[in-house]
Amino acid sequence: MNEKDEEFSIELGECIASARRARGMTQQYLAAELGIAQQTLAHHEVGRSRVPASLLPALVERLMFSFEELLCRPATRRSSKGSAISRLQRRIVAIEQLPKIKQQFV
Repeated sequence: MNEKDEEFSIELGECIASARRARGMTQQYLAAELGIAQQTLAHHEVGRSRVPASLLPALVERLMFSFEELLCRPATRRSSKGSAISRLQRRIVAIEQLPKIKQQFV
């Protein structure tokens, strides 16, 4: 793996781990949802192994992220009128994506 690919794998793994934790998921839970071993997910999260492209759609679905967010690139969200969604609306969306227990806490 060349240096840029290695850096990308590490950054992607950090994004996956961060998103997983933000949603209150354990590695074991997310791995089971994805149909992979927990140890495999752990290797992906620290960048020791590449995340297969075929796994990306499932990660996006399970983590409730866009592909851009999964790749740690902020998505430009637009409302129906074409203007940028307000910061408050983005926070509301983020809260809606949390598990019910964490939503109640917020």
